[in-house]
Amino acid sequence: MEKPKLKTVQEVVAAGEKLPERYLYTPTGDCEGDQPFNGLLPEMEISIIDLNLLFSSSDDGREELSKLHSAISTWGVVQVMNHGISEALLDKIHELTKQFFVLPTKEKQKYAREISSFQGFGNDMILSDDQVLDWVDRLYLITYPEDQRQLKFWPENPSGFRETLHEYTMKQQLVVEKFFKALARSLELEDNCFLEMHGKNATLETRFNIYPPCPRPDKVLGLKPHSDGSAFTLILPDKNVEGLQFLKDGKWYKASILPHTILINVGDTMEIMSNGIYKSPVHRAVLNGEKERISVATFCNADEDKEIQPLNGLVSEARPRLYKAVKKSEKNFFDYYQQGRRPIEDAMI
Repeated sequence: MEKPKLKTVQEVVAAGEKLPERYLYTPTGDCEGDQPFNGLLPEMEISIIDLNLLFSSSDDGREELSKLHSAISTWGVVQVMNHGISEALLDKIHELTKQFFVLPTKEKQKYAREISSFQGFGNDMILSDDQVLDWVDRLYLITYPEDQRQLKFWPENPSGFRETLHEYTMKQQLVVEKFFKALARSLELEDNCFLEMHGKNATLETRFNIYPPCPRPDKVLGLKPHSDGSAFTLILPDKNVEGLQFLKDGKWYKASILPHTILINVGDTMEIMSNGIYKSPVHRAVLNGEKERISVATFCNADEDKEIQPLNGLVSEARPRLYKAVKKSEKNFFDYYQQGRRPIEDAMI
């Protein structure tokens, strides 16, 4: 059961309060590595993928598919260019996100998240008295399909937010369909196999994040280590402030910023559907002591009525089935997230 909501991080900062102890985070296991949150870390080798080229029958197209397969099976992350979303639109989404978060608290509270609901503005649900809190405020919205939108949570201020988000969402949906098909091709499967299992009522859910400057970036996290429950996640990072880190082989690596590309990381749903060929990477958001950071993440979530399981074409005697059939559950994901666990653990055979 959800506990009463607390002040947002922006309210804590604006009041000049001492850092509440509930934000202090202690790594919970060996899998998290022992590197400091804000220390010097190696950069990830994130492949840059040309989305259009993936569908070319040329030698270059086949080489790009091979590059995609290698990157997703190794790191679980790529940076996508030629995605069909203009630089101007990406910049506008970032700017409108920033404008929303600088609005007075009273204005933002018009779109406040309701108890036991995920959508809306504020902080994430607090499920226990000892839950370590994330140093982030967010606006979370179901953006696709249109009939699942709850417009009462869609800001009318700043001007143009709703219209721009609609345009961005429809462009994202085209990217999502192409990326699903590209992943299928990279595994020599039929183009629509992942899309069909994902379901006709699959959703896009967009999370707008602000990570205010933190007085103890060595002790506090913006987001705790986790893997996404989605098939994959489209991330529009801050162009000027780094903060996203990925875990590989027990070590943390920082994700470099390449403006106007879209960072896509695989989630647990794709790990299951690919029978573990494409692994869902563990990642976290670290903080800056002087600068705020803005990011926009869109999760491609499966139809809640569809069972997600390994595709038959990826199960064989040489590679037996590794996961049970499961259904998407937002609540399970959040419960596991707060415990420092991955929901995919329950799906493993």
